[in-house]
Amino acid sequence: MKQFTKDNLYWIREPKQYSISDSLITIQTMPNTDLWQRTYYGFCNDNAPVLQMMTSRKYFSFTVKTMFNSSALFDQCGIVVYLDSENWMKASIEYENEDFQRLGSVVTNNGYSDWATCDIPSSIKEMWYRLSRRESDYYIETSTDGVNFKQMRAFHLFKGEGEISFGIYAASPIDHSFLAQFSDMEVSDCKWEAWDSQSSGFDQTSK
Repeated sequence: MKQFTKDNLYWIREPKQYSISDSLITIQTMPNTDLWQRTYYGFCNDNAPVLQMMTSRKYFSFTVKTMFNSSALFDQCGIVVYLDSENWMKASIEYENEDFQRLGSVVTNNGYSDWATCDIPSSIKEMWYRLSRRESDYYIETSTDGVNFKQMRAFHLFKGEGEISFGIYAASPIDHSFLAQFSDMEVSDCKWEAWDSQSSGFDQTSK
């Protein structure tokens, strides 16, 4: 199983300032960069730096720790599955103000993005993410300690079958820049267990 290491990675929109080693990746975000497609706001932003690796594995998990000093509106860094400009997913913390920021995810299928969030304190400057794949279905979990992970969401990518690309990204949608750091990268067997209706006690005939 290939790991998320320097020799296996490639850029979609290489940033001006960054460093890559097998244990730590740093990205200095570029101003006015983001990932978003159409929904509600109407605009299409597809210019954030993305660092990814490719895989044909249908079942796996990818875990990464993020550390950041974000301080301007919508500053963000996190995990991503970027297939093309109109089909992708990102999960991150987006800075809002000194009191709170938004832990959330965006799933974009066929050119339209959604946005699901919950508010967390702005004092949080570290977050672990774990992305799991089961064919075209995906699952995101987050953790503040790298041990205890909580569900963020499950989702489907219409073009998420076959060979895909996944990795990390960082962006500053307004005229600002901050340092994003990524460590503890690990690709492993899938930690998202298969659904078993019998063991769960869920009776599908009652629906």
